[in-house]
Amino acid sequence: MFRPKIIDTLKNYNKDLFAKDLVAGIIVGIVALPLAIAFAIASGVSPEKGLFTAIIAGFIIAALGGSRVQIGGPTGAFIVIVYGIVQQFGVNGLIIATFMAGILLIAMGLAKVGSAIQYIPYPLIVGFTTGIAVIIFSSQMKDLFGLRMGAVPADFIDKWRSYSHYLSTINVPAMVIGLSTIVIVFLWPRVTHKIPGSLIAILGTTAVAYFLKLPVETIGSRFGAIPSSFPRPIVPELSFSVISGLMRPAITIALLGSIESLLCAVVADGMIGGNHRSNTELIAQGLANIGSALFGGIPATGAIARTATNIKNGGRTPVAGITHAITLLIIMLFVGKWAALIPMATLGGILIIVAYNMSEWENFVSVLKGSRSDAAVLLVTFLLTVFVDLTVAIEFGIVLAAFLFIQKMMKSSSVQHLTVNEEANGEDTLEINTLPAGVDLYEINGPLFFGAAYKFKEAMKVIENPAKVLIIRMRFVPIIDATGIQTLREVHKEIKNKGTKLILAEVSNEQVLNELIKARLMFQIGKANITDTYEKAVKRSREVIEEG
Repeated sequence: MFRPKIIDTLKNYNKDLFAKDLVAGIIVGIVALPLAIAFAIASGVSPEKGLFTAIIAGFIIAALGGSRVQIGGPTGAFIVIVYGIVQQFGVNGLIIATFMAGILLIAMGLAKVGSAIQYIPYPLIVGFTTGIAVIIFSSQMKDLFGLRMGAVPADFIDKWRSYSHYLSTINVPAMVIGLSTIVIVFLWPRVTHKIPGSLIAILGTTAVAYFLKLPVETIGSRFGAIPSSFPRPIVPELSFSVISGLMRPAITIALLGSIESLLCAVVADGMIGGNHRSNTELIAQGLANIGSALFGGIPATGAIARTATNIKNGGRTPVAGITHAITLLIIMLFVGKWAALIPMATLGGILIIVAYNMSEWENFVSVLKGSRSDAAVLLVTFLLTVFVDLTVAIEFGIVLAAFLFIQKMMKSSSVQHLTVNEEANGEDTLEINTLPAGVDLYEINGPLFFGAAYKFKEAMKVIENPAKVLIIRMRFVPIIDATGIQTLREVHKEIKNKGTKLILAEVSNEQVLNELIKARLMFQIGKANITDTYEKAVKRSREVIEEG
């Protein structure tokens, strides 16, 4: 249940692996610096909280996680959630919600639900990820263009109305810095992949703004100096009223954090040919969020882009993730004060690139061109994420996906009345004319569950002159639920009152057989009247006719 990957990877650890992990960790730490600050600011909190989160959570996720190479910390996916929580409950409410989410994640890991989270529909994931990207993009217009306006409204439509109102206040130097950042980050990989483009953009634009004394807003002018030390850990005070008020935000953080971290682990497995431990990863994510909350940090999870950077630069064990956290700590302690000089327009440009990379527009278009049900889940989740709320989007998206899946399963189920020499499912021709007189034959195809049971009930109602024996073939029934059991019980009772004997044929599926036994339906119908082959059912029908 809980076995960190570091235990296995250190067994055969050597100098070559350490050298690769060291280089990869340092590079990822440098890449994570501006992202941690930018994510914190975009989330509505001070920049140092992003650094605290990246250092503490990044270390715990690497040291105790179930993935060899995953890099943890604040991510763009949390911006929308964190910003909304801060607006409604304040920073203290965010810290408590993060702490509670950590406890929920640990509980999820202990309950072994790690593998179940991987079954969340892909269209839903693409929908809310693309929606988050659109929100991040729209939230950066103020900093990107240096608009002289107050706080950016939380509502999507109100944002753009406000931008249009303050369009005349564009700060040209800030706009040039912001757009230059986008161009540098976008084009720099054509020059080299060894040095991250975001670092070049930050160094270049910060130097230009500082030495030319450009009238642009910086991190320091908005938030003051970045602390070069950690605050004292504080355990949040929890009460019933606080827990009940913040339970929904905490569940949202835990759910999104688990999805993001396990998706990241799956992507990492594909890149290195590994195999992560999902439940261990959830427990580590929970501990990381608790650790982050204790020091006033924000929610953390697996970061796909930073994990990919780690892998591409040679990182192969959790030591790389630990090195990344130590690198950030050293930067904060000795170089953090210089980060206050970074222009806000630069961070805006970096987040625009983050939003573009998150958008997955190619996958969005691909799903949109697929089945109508997948497209419906995608669009509903996307639109609710952008215009309503991410929590509502996830909840409604899951419900809609489940409903559409049930609808598909209902369509795949059928009840067929088999007549003389008629083919069943095109596989074999039944010699029904060999059945004794007074025997009727039906076949159920597909799962007999609450969504399809009504078809079977309706088919039974149309029988005007019931035969002495009714055989129901169930060879193609993979599952049966309580509604299916109850439907069989009602049919059996009804035809029994009419003097008809019910025989269930080809009940060979273990799940179906167990449900019949547990519901005592086998006892009511009679053990001899439930057979595992069609031939036995025919033989039993002759015996019933003769006995009658």
